[in-house]
Amino acid sequence: MNPGIGLFDTVTNDPLRFGIGSSFEPKRVTEALGLNKQDVSRLASVSVKSVRYGDAMPEEMRERLEEIAQTVNLVAQMFDGDAEKAVAWFKARNPMLGDVSPREMIRLGRYERLRKFIVNALLDRTSERPTVASAH
Repeated sequence: MNPGIGLFDTVTNDPLRFGIGSSFEPKRVTEALGLNKQDVSRLASVSVKSVRYGDAMPEEMRERLEEIAQTVNLVAQMFDGDAEKAVAWFKARNPMLGDVSPREMIRLGRYERLRKFIVNALLDRTSERPTVASAH
């Protein structure tokens, strides 16, 4: 079995302290990535007037920001939980993404493509590591 990302590996690890479940703080995600109301509107497919935080937040917006938070935390795990490095990675231009930053991909509505890129990169990275069984 591949020692890659397990089904529940991302549930308990929250290096950027976005919160999980009822303690999730969507505003922290937008602040960490520097997303404005127009960005959030685009990525969540809600009107700009609907972008709000708290009880009146649209469910689509909450779900998308939770997905993004999980992805940011996945990247942070690859930097040993270093939130600053993870955020810097999202803001830096990446030649493997067409010289666009991961943050820009999110802003431009290409989140799903970015998520797949990150998951594949993590799987590639974990499959390169020798396991105890293969070291013998």
